Amino acid sequence: MIGRLKEIDILEKALASKRPELVAVIGRRRVGKTYLVRTFFGERIDFEMVGLKDGNMEQQLRNFTYSLKEARRQKGPVETVPKDWLAAFHELKEFLESPEKEDKRKVVFIDELPWAATPRSDFLTGFSYFWNSYASKSNIVVVICGSATAWMIKKIINNKGGLHNRVTRKIVLQPFMLSETEAYFESRNIAFDRYQIIQLYMTMGGIPHYLDQVEGGKTAVQNINEICFHPQGLLRTEFDNLYSSLFSNPERYENIVSALASTWKGLSRAEILGATKLKDGGGITTILKELEQSGFITSYVPFNKKKKDTLYRLTDNYSLFYLKYLIDIPENETGNWQSLSQSQSWKSWSGYAYENICLQHIGKVKAALGISGMHTRHCSFLAKATEEYEGIQIDLLIDRMDNAISLCEIKFYNDAFALSKEEADKLRRKRNAFRMASRSRKQLFLVLITTFGLNPNKHSLGLIDNVITMDELF
Repeated sequence: MIGRLKEIDILEKALASKRPELVAVIGRRRVGKTYLVRTFFGERIDFEMVGLKDGNMEQQLRNFTYSLKEARRQKGPVETVPKDWLAAFHELKEFLESPEKEDKRKVVFIDELPWAATPRSDFLTGFSYFWNSYASKSNIVVVICGSATAWMIKKIINNKGGLHNRVTRKIVLQPFMLSETEAYFESRNIAFDRYQIIQLYMTMGGIPHYLDQVEGGKTAVQNINEICFHPQGLLRTEFDNLYSSLFSNPERYENIVSALASTWKGLSRAEILGATKLKDGGGITTILKELEQSGFITSYVPFNKKKKDTLYRLTDNYSLFYLKYLIDIPENETGNWQSLSQSQSWKSWSGYAYENICLQHIGKVKAALGISGMHTRHCSFLAKATEEYEGIQIDLLIDRMDNAISLCEIKFYNDAFALSKEEADKLRRKRNAFRMASRSRKQLFLVLITTFGLNPNKHSLGLIDNVITMDELF
């Protein structure tokens, strides 16, 4: 298994524990939750059920019965289906109490639990009965999974009823980082240089199921063309499936994501309402919270601003790519990424996408600057033009506890970057404008984050304090 060392450690501790364990595994669709649990526990799983997408209560109960029959290794037709979830979990309890399982540590795995818990089905009543009356006093590990991260957090992690504080361990499974993506390709004997890996990461992020579509013997451009632009490519239609599988009324979520895709600085709550025409109220707060919990957007407070000035930014790599290049292609037409990837549009977009990757790997950026163990705050900075200074936007600054601020300039380039006189002058003006607008007295360092590093010249000498290459993000 690639990576997942912390997650495996949590599962190992749960399995070795002398107490009953309820482990919640959450994470977005396609991130590898099921693979993690099945690979780790393997044949130790005594009962496994996967909730049915869009199944009604009757279908979910029948699905449960088939799963229990398989666990019992029974042959022949199913005789009866339990009338409700209380009866269903009572049957599971009786199965696990059978003499042949009496002395072993039992493992129960319920995958896509939010799909099984259909409205008005009282699934959670049955599950809480199972946990409180049996599992909480038994030699057992119960693992529950769900792609609907916000639902899992609200209904399970923060449950106020019978499951309150019952979860003993939690795993929030994240996409692969760049280093794990590289290791994944190596495990499949696919040889990519890091520039190619970053191009793929811009398109699909570190989602294992997406990366599984990548084929060796082809460039990143060729793979993107096949996976994203061919009518039968997985990522050509994944966007609609992605949000509808996670949220009720997905149109509102997609509207917000589409609005955020239109700007890289992010939007305030008021700007989101204006762009989407959604009504103000508790609903918008819930949607933004759920999108952030599910890993699609990120909120941040710009430098020298207050919480009420919070901006929301779309940071899901695939959603950004889809809304830029795929959404307007007619359903049965094949796009041409070979041509698009040479356009000026892509050159501009790739700079923003690389900036997004740097934000996702901020720990690596801090390590390259030698400030890993230091408390910092990273954010953006926006200032409108005044009579004293021109308007500026700094996409990434790192406010440090050692009385310094790193102002990061991010460039995605296919060679070592050489600073021109015009660009050097612009950086000086940006640094001076930041000093005046922020009124900060901290030491300012100019940091260049680029792909292949800096080609030093007279314009960069004495101006660029630190250079971070793409290798340092791996």
